[in-house]
Amino acid sequence: MTAAVLGIDVGGTKLACGRVTGDGRLTAVRRTATPPGEDPETVWRALADLVDAVGAEGPYDAIGIGCGGPMRWPDGVVSPLNLPAWRGFPLLERVRARFGGGRPVRIHNDAVAYALGEARWGAGRGAAHVLGMVVSTGVGGGLVLGGRPVDGATGNAGHIGHVVAEPGGPRCGCGGRGCLEAVARGPAIAADAVARGWTGDPDAQAVAAGARAGDRAALAAYARAGQALGTVLAGVVALLDLEVVSVGGGVAQAGAPLWDPLRSAFAAQARLHYTRGVRVVPAGLGPYAGVVGAAALVLPPPVPASLLESSLTRGVDDDSSRDAGKRSGA
Repeated sequence: MTAAVLGIDVGGTKLACGRVTGDGRLTAVRRTATPPGEDPETVWRALADLVDAVGAEGPYDAIGIGCGGPMRWPDGVVSPLNLPAWRGFPLLERVRARFGGGRPVRIHNDAVAYALGEARWGAGRGAAHVLGMVVSTGVGGGLVLGGRPVDGATGNAGHIGHVVAEPGGPRCGCGGRGCLEAVARGPAIAADAVARGWTGDPDAQAVAAGARAGDRAALAAYARAGQALGTVLAGVVALLDLEVVSVGGGVAQAGAPLWDPLRSAFAAQARLHYTRGVRVVPAGLGPYAGVVGAAALVLPPPVPASLLESSLTRGVDDDSSRDAGKRSGA
Protein backbone atom coordinates (compact mmCIF):
# COMPACT_ATOMS: atom_id res chain seq x y z
CA MET A 1 0.00 0.00 0.00
CA THR A 2 1.34 3.42 -0.94
CA ALA A 3 2.00 5.45 2.20
CA ALA A 4 1.67 8.90 0.64
CA VAL A 5 2.48 10.79 -2.53
CA LEU A 6 3.01 14.42 -3.43
CA GLY A 7 0.48 16.19 -5.64
CA ILE A 8 1.61 19.34 -7.46
CA ASP A 9 -0.93 21.72 -9.00
CA VAL A 10 0.40 24.42 -11.35
CA GLY A 11 -1.92 27.24 -12.38
CA GLY A 12 -1.75 30.76 -13.69
CA THR A 13 -3.00 32.22 -10.40
CA LYS A 14 -1.59 29.85 -7.80
CA LEU A 15 0.93 27.07 -7.25
CA ALA A 16 0.07 24.36 -4.73
CA CYS A 17 1.60 21.17 -3.39
CA GLY A 18 0.18 18.64 -0.95
CA ARG A 19 0.89 15.30 0.67
CA VAL A 20 -1.92 12.84 -0.12
CA THR A 21 -2.56 9.40 1.38
CA GLY A 22 -3.60 6.33 -0.58
CA ASP A 23 -7.28 6.94 0.16
CA GLY A 24 -7.21 10.51 -1.14
CA ARG A 25 -6.79 12.34 2.17
CA LEU A 26 -4.79 15.57 2.14
CA THR A 27 -2.49 15.58 5.18
CA ALA A 28 -0.32 18.60 4.37
CA VAL A 29 -0.65 21.37 1.82
CA ARG A 30 0.93 24.68 0.90
CA ARG A 31 0.17 27.24 -1.77
CA THR A 32 1.52 30.50 -3.10
CA ALA A 33 0.61 33.00 -5.77
CA THR A 34 2.12 32.28 -9.18
CA PRO A 35 4.88 34.86 -9.63
CA PRO A 36 4.10 37.46 -12.30
CA GLY A 37 6.41 38.27 -15.17
CA GLU A 38 8.13 36.28 -17.87
CA ASP A 39 11.12 34.77 -16.07
CA PRO A 40 10.69 30.97 -16.11
CA GLU A 41 13.19 30.41 -13.32
CA THR A 42 11.29 32.68 -10.93
CA VAL A 43 8.22 30.49 -11.29
CA TRP A 44 10.29 27.33 -10.95
CA ARG A 45 11.97 28.54 -7.75
CA ALA A 46 8.58 29.37 -6.20
CA LEU A 47 7.30 25.90 -7.05
CA ALA A 48 10.46 24.17 -5.86
CA ASP A 49 10.24 25.96 -2.51
CA LEU A 50 6.67 24.67 -2.07
CA VAL A 51 7.64 21.10 -2.89
CA ASP A 52 10.63 21.31 -0.53
CA ALA A 53 8.36 22.46 2.29
CA VAL A 54 5.70 19.78 1.79
CA GLY A 55 8.28 17.05 1.17
CA ALA A 56 9.77 17.82 4.56
CA GLU A 57 6.45 16.87 6.20
CA GLY A 58 7.12 13.16 5.74
CA PRO A 59 8.18 10.39 3.32
CA TYR A 60 6.50 10.04 -0.04
CA ASP A 61 6.54 7.28 -2.65
CA ALA A 62 5.75 9.12 -5.89
CA ILE A 63 4.92 12.53 -7.38
CA GLY A 64 1.99 13.53 -9.56
CA ILE A 65 1.86 16.84 -11.42
CA GLY A 66 -1.14 18.61 -12.89
CA CYS A 67 -0.37 21.60 -15.12
CA GLY A 68 -2.36 23.72 -17.51
CA GLY A 69 -1.94 23.09 -21.20
CA PRO A 70 -1.02 22.80 -23.85
CA MET A 71 1.88 20.46 -23.17
CA ARG A 72 3.93 17.92 -25.07
CA TRP A 73 2.59 14.84 -23.40
CA PRO A 74 3.71 12.52 -21.93
CA ASP A 75 7.11 14.27 -22.09
CA GLY A 76 5.88 16.96 -19.71
CA VAL A 77 7.20 19.97 -21.64
CA VAL A 78 4.63 22.65 -20.82
CA SER A 79 3.46 25.92 -22.37
CA PRO A 80 0.37 26.91 -20.34
CA LEU A 81 -1.72 29.62 -21.97
CA ASN A 82 -2.30 31.19 -18.54
CA LEU A 83 1.36 31.09 -17.49
CA PRO A 84 3.35 33.05 -20.10
CA ALA A 85 6.66 32.61 -18.27
CA TRP A 86 6.71 28.94 -19.25
CA ARG A 87 7.01 28.28 -22.95
CA GLY A 88 8.50 24.89 -23.72
CA PHE A 89 9.42 24.48 -20.05
CA PRO A 90 10.62 20.93 -19.18
CA LEU A 91 8.54 20.62 -16.02
CA LEU A 92 8.53 16.82 -15.74
CA GLU A 93 12.29 16.66 -16.22
CA ARG A 94 12.90 19.40 -13.65
CA VAL A 95 10.69 17.78 -11.01
CA ARG A 96 12.19 14.36 -11.62
CA ALA A 97 15.75 15.67 -11.36
CA ARG A 98 15.15 17.74 -8.21
CA PHE A 99 12.65 15.64 -6.27
CA GLY A 100 12.27 12.24 -7.92
CA GLY A 101 15.09 10.31 -6.29
CA GLY A 102 14.14 7.22 -8.28
CA ARG A 103 10.45 7.53 -7.43
CA PRO A 104 7.73 7.48 -10.12
CA VAL A 105 6.93 10.97 -11.40
CA ARG A 106 3.98 11.52 -13.74
CA ILE A 107 2.34 14.54 -15.32
CA HIS A 108 -0.90 15.33 -17.09
CA ASN A 109 -3.11 18.24 -17.98
CA ASP A 110 -4.38 19.71 -14.72
CA ALA A 111 -8.00 19.18 -15.68
CA VAL A 112 -7.39 15.48 -16.43
CA ALA A 113 -5.81 15.13 -13.00
CA TYR A 114 -8.71 17.02 -11.43
CA ALA A 115 -11.26 14.82 -13.20
CA LEU A 116 -9.54 11.66 -11.97
CA GLY A 117 -9.54 12.91 -8.39
CA GLU A 118 -13.19 13.94 -8.54
CA ALA A 119 -14.17 10.59 -10.06
CA ARG A 120 -12.37 8.64 -7.33
CA TRP A 121 -13.05 10.67 -4.20
CA GLY A 122 -15.12 13.74 -5.06
CA ALA A 123 -18.44 14.66 -6.64
CA GLY A 124 -18.16 11.83 -9.18
CA ARG A 125 -17.45 9.08 -6.70
CA GLY A 126 -19.33 5.94 -7.70
CA ALA A 127 -19.91 7.13 -11.27
CA ALA A 128 -18.08 5.68 -14.27
CA HIS A 129 -18.61 8.57 -16.72
CA VAL A 130 -17.44 11.94 -15.39
CA LEU A 131 -16.37 15.29 -16.80
CA GLY A 132 -14.18 17.26 -14.42
CA MET A 133 -14.11 20.94 -15.26
CA VAL A 134 -11.95 23.74 -13.86
CA VAL A 135 -13.15 27.33 -14.32
CA SER A 136 -10.52 29.74 -13.07
CA THR A 137 -7.86 31.81 -14.84
CA GLY A 138 -8.58 29.46 -17.73
CA VAL A 139 -11.27 26.88 -18.47
CA GLY A 140 -10.14 23.27 -18.72
CA GLY A 141 -11.68 19.84 -18.60
CA GLY A 142 -10.78 16.20 -18.23
CA LEU A 143 -12.72 13.00 -18.86
CA VAL A 144 -13.19 9.71 -17.08
CA LEU A 145 -15.25 7.37 -19.25
CA GLY A 146 -16.05 3.79 -18.36
CA GLY A 147 -14.02 4.32 -15.19
CA ARG A 148 -10.90 5.18 -17.19
CA PRO A 149 -9.19 8.54 -17.66
CA VAL A 150 -9.23 9.49 -21.33
CA ASP A 151 -6.06 10.91 -22.87
CA GLY A 152 -6.92 11.46 -26.53
CA ALA A 153 -4.35 11.51 -29.32
CA THR A 154 -2.14 14.15 -27.67
CA GLY A 155 -3.19 14.04 -24.01
CA ASN A 156 -5.66 16.91 -24.40
CA ALA A 157 -9.01 15.08 -24.45
CA GLY A 158 -11.75 16.94 -22.60
CA HIS A 159 -10.39 20.44 -23.28
CA ILE A 160 -13.87 21.97 -23.07
CA GLY A 161 -12.55 25.50 -22.74
CA HIS A 162 -12.03 25.63 -26.49
CA VAL A 163 -15.50 24.55 -27.49
CA VAL A 164 -17.12 27.58 -29.11
CA ALA A 165 -19.75 29.17 -26.88
CA GLU A 166 -20.34 32.42 -28.79
CA PRO A 167 -19.56 32.23 -32.52
CA GLY A 168 -17.66 35.35 -33.52
CA GLY A 169 -17.29 36.28 -29.86
CA PRO A 170 -14.25 37.60 -28.00
CA ARG A 171 -10.77 36.59 -29.07
CA CYS A 172 -9.37 33.63 -27.15
CA GLY A 173 -5.77 33.05 -26.15
CA CYS A 174 -5.74 30.03 -28.46
CA GLY A 175 -6.26 32.32 -31.45
CA GLY A 176 -9.91 31.50 -32.06
CA ARG A 177 -13.02 33.52 -31.25
CA GLY A 178 -15.89 32.85 -28.89
CA CYS A 179 -14.32 29.91 -27.05
CA LEU A 180 -15.89 29.08 -23.70
CA GLU A 181 -12.61 30.11 -22.07
CA ALA A 182 -12.80 33.55 -23.70
CA VAL A 183 -16.24 34.08 -22.15
CA ALA A 184 -16.23 32.26 -18.81
CA ARG A 185 -12.71 32.44 -17.38
CA GLY A 186 -12.24 34.76 -14.42
CA PRO A 187 -10.42 37.61 -16.19
CA ALA A 188 -13.00 37.57 -19.01
CA ILE A 189 -15.87 37.87 -16.53
CA ALA A 190 -14.13 40.78 -14.81
CA ALA A 191 -13.47 42.54 -18.13
CA ASP A 192 -17.10 42.06 -19.18
CA ALA A 193 -18.31 43.54 -15.90
CA VAL A 194 -16.06 46.59 -16.32
CA ALA A 195 -17.38 47.08 -19.85
CA ARG A 196 -20.91 47.05 -18.40
CA GLY A 197 -20.09 49.74 -15.82
CA TRP A 198 -18.57 47.84 -12.88
CA THR A 199 -16.41 50.26 -10.86
CA GLY A 200 -15.04 47.94 -8.20
CA ASP A 201 -11.83 45.89 -8.27
CA PRO A 202 -11.45 44.35 -11.76
CA ASP A 203 -11.11 40.73 -10.68
CA ALA A 204 -13.56 37.87 -10.76
CA GLN A 205 -13.83 37.41 -7.00
CA ALA A 206 -14.70 41.06 -6.43
CA VAL A 207 -17.21 40.96 -9.28
CA ALA A 208 -18.75 37.82 -7.74
CA ALA A 209 -19.17 39.61 -4.42
CA GLY A 210 -20.76 42.51 -6.26
CA ALA A 211 -23.12 40.17 -8.08
CA ARG A 212 -24.18 38.55 -4.82
CA ALA A 213 -24.87 42.06 -3.48
CA GLY A 214 -27.06 42.80 -6.48
CA ASP A 215 -24.82 44.95 -8.70
CA ARG A 216 -26.37 44.90 -12.18
CA ALA A 217 -23.13 44.96 -14.16
CA ALA A 218 -21.66 42.16 -12.08
CA LEU A 219 -24.83 40.08 -12.32
CA ALA A 220 -24.95 40.51 -16.10
CA ALA A 221 -21.32 39.44 -16.49
CA TYR A 222 -21.84 36.29 -14.44
CA ALA A 223 -25.14 35.57 -16.19
CA ARG A 224 -23.32 35.61 -19.55
CA ALA A 225 -20.63 33.26 -18.25
CA GLY A 226 -23.12 30.91 -16.60
CA GLN A 227 -25.27 30.74 -19.71
CA ALA A 228 -22.24 29.93 -21.85
CA LEU A 229 -21.17 27.18 -19.46
CA GLY A 230 -24.61 25.60 -19.25
CA THR A 231 -25.14 25.68 -23.00
CA VAL A 232 -21.78 24.10 -23.81
CA LEU A 233 -22.21 21.47 -21.10
CA ALA A 234 -25.57 20.43 -22.52
CA GLY A 235 -23.90 19.65 -25.84
CA VAL A 236 -21.01 17.83 -24.19
CA VAL A 237 -23.20 15.54 -22.09
CA ALA A 238 -25.28 14.71 -25.19
CA LEU A 239 -22.10 13.80 -27.06
CA LEU A 240 -20.50 11.73 -24.30
CA ASP A 241 -23.47 10.30 -22.33
CA LEU A 242 -22.11 11.39 -18.94
CA GLU A 243 -23.39 10.83 -15.42
CA VAL A 244 -21.69 13.68 -13.54
CA VAL A 245 -20.10 17.02 -14.39
CA SER A 246 -17.97 18.32 -11.53
CA VAL A 247 -17.17 22.04 -11.76
CA GLY A 248 -14.31 23.44 -9.69
CA GLY A 249 -11.94 26.40 -9.72
CA GLY A 250 -12.22 29.90 -8.32
CA VAL A 251 -15.00 31.07 -10.63
CA ALA A 252 -17.17 28.13 -9.56
CA GLN A 253 -17.17 29.56 -6.03
CA ALA A 254 -19.27 32.56 -7.15
CA GLY A 255 -22.50 30.94 -5.98
CA ALA A 256 -25.96 31.77 -7.34
CA PRO A 257 -24.86 34.49 -9.81
CA LEU A 258 -23.02 31.79 -11.80
CA TRP A 259 -24.90 28.62 -10.93
CA ASP A 260 -28.46 29.89 -11.47
CA PRO A 261 -27.90 30.87 -15.14
CA LEU A 262 -25.70 27.81 -15.68
CA ARG A 263 -28.39 25.42 -14.48
CA SER A 264 -31.12 27.30 -16.33
CA ALA A 265 -29.22 27.18 -19.64
CA PHE A 266 -28.34 23.52 -19.12
CA ALA A 267 -31.95 22.58 -18.38
CA ALA A 268 -33.16 24.48 -21.46
CA GLN A 269 -30.80 22.54 -23.76
CA ALA A 270 -30.42 19.14 -22.09
CA ARG A 271 -33.77 17.75 -23.23
CA LEU A 272 -32.91 14.18 -24.18
CA HIS A 273 -33.88 11.45 -21.74
CA TYR A 274 -30.25 10.57 -21.01
CA THR A 275 -29.08 14.17 -20.56
CA ARG A 276 -31.83 15.44 -18.29
CA GLY A 277 -30.63 13.38 -15.35
CA VAL A 278 -26.96 14.37 -15.53
CA ARG A 279 -25.74 15.92 -12.28
CA VAL A 280 -23.88 19.21 -12.81
CA VAL A 281 -22.44 19.98 -9.40
CA PRO A 282 -19.65 21.88 -7.61
CA ALA A 283 -16.40 20.03 -6.99
CA GLY A 284 -16.50 17.64 -4.06
CA LEU A 285 -12.83 17.88 -3.11
CA GLY A 286 -12.84 21.58 -2.28
CA PRO A 287 -10.23 24.20 -3.11
CA TYR A 288 -7.40 21.66 -3.31
CA ALA A 289 -9.09 19.31 -5.77
CA GLY A 290 -6.23 19.94 -8.19
CA VAL A 291 -3.63 18.76 -5.67
CA VAL A 292 -5.56 15.59 -4.83
CA GLY A 293 -6.17 14.98 -8.53
CA ALA A 294 -2.47 15.30 -9.30
CA ALA A 295 -1.76 12.75 -6.60
CA ALA A 296 -4.34 10.43 -8.19
CA LEU A 297 -2.09 10.19 -11.24
CA VAL A 298 0.34 8.08 -9.20
CA LEU A 299 -1.90 6.55 -6.53
CA PRO A 300 -3.15 2.97 -7.03
CA PRO A 301 -6.77 2.96 -8.22
CA PRO A 302 -9.35 2.04 -5.58
CA VAL A 303 -11.19 -0.18 -8.11
CA PRO A 304 -9.98 -3.15 -10.15
CA ALA A 305 -7.12 -2.15 -12.41
CA SER A 306 -8.98 -3.46 -15.45
CA LEU A 307 -11.42 -0.57 -15.08
CA LEU A 308 -8.77 2.12 -14.88
CA GLU A 309 -6.13 0.99 -17.34
CA SER A 310 -5.00 3.97 -19.37
CA SER A 311 -1.98 5.74 -20.69
CA LEU A 312 -1.35 6.93 -17.16
CA THR A 313 0.21 3.49 -16.61
CA ARG A 314 2.55 3.78 -19.58
CA GLY A 315 5.10 4.98 -17.05
CA VAL A 316 6.01 8.41 -18.31
CA ASP A 317 9.05 8.27 -16.06
CA ASP A 318 10.39 5.53 -18.34
CA ASP A 319 12.84 6.62 -21.05
CA SER A 320 11.35 4.41 -23.77
CA SER A 321 7.89 5.83 -23.13
CA ARG A 322 9.19 9.38 -23.36
CA ASP A 323 10.96 8.67 -26.61
CA ALA A 324 7.71 7.39 -28.11
CA GLY A 325 5.68 10.25 -26.59
CA LYS A 326 3.11 12.12 -28.55
CA ARG A 327 3.14 15.84 -29.10
CA SER A 328 0.37 18.35 -28.60
CA GLY A 329 -0.07 21.81 -30.05
CA ALA A 330 -1.62 25.00 -28.80
